[in-house]
Amino acid sequence: MEQPPHSPSTSSSMDLERPDLYINRELSWIEFNRRVFEEAQDSRHPLLERVKFLSIFDTNLDEFMMIRVAGLKDKVAARATTPSPDGLSAEEQLREVRRRLAPLVQEVRRYWRQELLPRLAEQHIYILDYEQLDEEQRAALAEYFEYEIFPVLTPLAVDPGHPFPHISNRSLNLAVVINDAVHGERFARVKVPPRLPRFIQVPLPLHARTAPGVQPVAFVWIEQVIAAHLSRLFPGIDVWESYPFRVLRDADIELQEDEASDLLEDVEKSVRERRFGSVVDLAVNPSMPPRIRSLLLDNLEIDASDLTVIDGPLGMGDLMELHALNRPDLKDPPFTPRVPRLLSKYCGDLFAAIREQDLLLHRPYDSFGVVVDFIRAAATDPQVLAIKQTLYRVGTNSPVVHALLEAVEHGKQVATLVELKARFDEENNIEWARALERAGVHVVYGLIGLKTHAKVALVVRREPDGLRRYVHLSTGNYNALTARTYEDFCLLTCDPVIGADVSDLFNSLTGYSRLNAYRKLLVAPVSLRRGILERIEREIRLRREYGYGLLIFKLNALVDPEIIYKLYEASQAGVRIELIVRGICCLRPGIPGISENIRVRSIVGRFLEHSRIFYFYNGGAEELFLGSADMMQRNLNNRVETLFPIEDPHLRQAIRERVLEILLADTVNARELLPDGTYARLRPQPGEPPLDCQAWFLRHPLLEEDDNDEAGPTISALPSGA
Repeated sequence: MEQPPHSPSTSSSMDLERPDLYINRELSWIEFNRRVFEEAQDSRHPLLERVKFLSIFDTNLDEFMMIRVAGLKDKVAARATTPSPDGLSAEEQLREVRRRLAPLVQEVRRYWRQELLPRLAEQHIYILDYEQLDEEQRAALAEYFEYEIFPVLTPLAVDPGHPFPHISNRSLNLAVVINDAVHGERFARVKVPPRLPRFIQVPLPLHARTAPGVQPVAFVWIEQVIAAHLSRLFPGIDVWESYPFRVLRDADIELQEDEASDLLEDVEKSVRERRFGSVVDLAVNPSMPPRIRSLLLDNLEIDASDLTVIDGPLGMGDLMELHALNRPDLKDPPFTPRVPRLLSKYCGDLFAAIREQDLLLHRPYDSFGVVVDFIRAAATDPQVLAIKQTLYRVGTNSPVVHALLEAVEHGKQVATLVELKARFDEENNIEWARALERAGVHVVYGLIGLKTHAKVALVVRREPDGLRRYVHLSTGNYNALTARTYEDFCLLTCDPVIGADVSDLFNSLTGYSRLNAYRKLLVAPVSLRRGILERIEREIRLRREYGYGLLIFKLNALVDPEIIYKLYEASQAGVRIELIVRGICCLRPGIPGISENIRVRSIVGRFLEHSRIFYFYNGGAEELFLGSADMMQRNLNNRVETLFPIEDPHLRQAIRERVLEILLADTVNARELLPDGTYARLRPQPGEPPLDCQAWFLRHPLLEEDDNDEAGPTISALPSGA
């Protein structure tokens, strides 16, 4: 039995607003991406999975630069004076972000060059430089260039008759220096076609094909192939030199929704304009001479602080192409998601199963196919009258959207809220919105000024005793592709009160409503913030009355100052607080008198920990919510979000004992946040076997125990006898 929490502190409330109690949001994100890089360095992952994590690191960084760094630059330009909760001005944050990112980016390239490249070669996957190729390989690439690359290229000269061309967002380019016999040195730009593969396969000598059971492969970077054949683009002119460069632009869409006559058209226009956003970063190699750097900086209208010099490949997000190689021996072993046994009892009749009891799915360990089957069953069931659903990120070729289209064909009334402002999914969602509208679906785009992030589906069915509502609520998107790798929960229920809440929610989304409270759901921006704060306050009160309090929150991000402030108050009151925050965490744990009762972990592993769980001990009358909302100002104030209660005691116990306690016992994927804002890996105690929570979830169903199911670890989260 562990020691009881510390007694309440006498710190004044003003102490909790001190800037040194808050970790900067942008710097916390950098630490998160550092943890992603650490997964690439972890030898327990198969080799191509490590390459994948390196790709994710760079893709994450692109988005961070295009959104967060762009936002800081906008604040600097606007001379904004309001500091962040940790006391830094926008200019100070920008400077510190650049200072921390520069060595991290270099470390990633060094690790790629010194560790992963040799290991790939050991596995007969060769990533070569053009200079390493022999004559036969160069001849093969010359032919490939002529027929597959050359027709797509467009060289753009820069001179008095040719203005400096637009450099599109995320584009990889070659800065080409030529010697014209008439005009002397000239500059040209060649864009690397983004729709061509980044890695071009080259033939290997026959003697290289010696690995038993393995077909060796070799690749060269496409920009090196283009650079080697620039004479084809500039015939009769000496090409002196060429240097790769890459540009990132501000990609945050700004909409004046109250002035937009047609939101769909307005978003569509903004997506087109995204490629013209102001430049936030210019990445070059060290070999680029100062005169070419200056030319680019001047024409892109940025200064040297926006220049990133990278000793290695630019745009390493394209490493994901290597993960597609047919080398299962170098990837995570595949697994088959489970289907709840209750469905076999009812021969797949989902409506009958849900009438018997709530169904709780833990993805990807449980099958997303159950969710698709739910919508498909509603689409074809003659007793179903209506389907309503929110769509945030559904992906391409979405089976859920196809089921909704089928429902219209069967005469159902179908209404969807398609969130057009889902960042970087706008174009995909616009296409789906138009397809749904053409089919006769009632499509709306949400509320003015709010982004609809809630994941909700409602099915209205006629039954012998009247109409019944069936509801699907989820922490994750209706996306069949990401459902394979994102960890999420979803609830299928016909609870009449939750059904009434969901009906009210859809009425507010599709019509006009000033509803300021729901019966069981916590809904942002109406009641979610208030509901969380009141429950934390209740835990403080019950701790003082009965001597024990416990909060366990699992989140993607904890940023909101008011929530952090209240958690500090709870810690001072002696409430034990366990936080599992995958990404950004601005709360600083372990500060004496302030947050010594708070422990923060981050779990980064094979699957993206995406679910949000809010557990309140509540004096033994446990309360638990799942939902779509992180504790960030944008989620609580500017989005439509839902948290839904898990009221079935059996399901609630399963989440506490077979999810939360396993997460809190992890000693493989978990890092602990230290008071200084850095993270330390958690390791098993001497003689204790390591516990990988994600591997544990793969072996153990959430509810049904099999004959070989060993007992899960316990963390003594609850007092004896609770």
